[in-house]
Amino acid sequence: MMTSAIIQLGTLDCPSCLHKIEATIKALKGVDQEGSRGLYNSNKIKVVFDNQMIQLEALEQEIEKLGYDVLYSKVNRP
Repeated sequence: MMTSAIIQLGTLDCPSCLHKIEATIKALKGVDQEGSRGLYNSNKIKVVFDNQMIQLEALEQEIEKLGYDVLYSKVNRP
């Protein structure tokens, strides 16, 4: 089942930072590339993913491995 979530990031220095995070997230197995995107002006990533294949916590960990802060995440319930 596909799940949608918003991941609130710490302040990003530039759009290329967001692009790096977005590319990393989209490359993960179970993430919908079309439905996932970064929102630079609000320091957020919208992610659509299959929670049978990858968990939200794993997505957060991938962002933190890149050296960026995850402030909180919110799953959007259908």
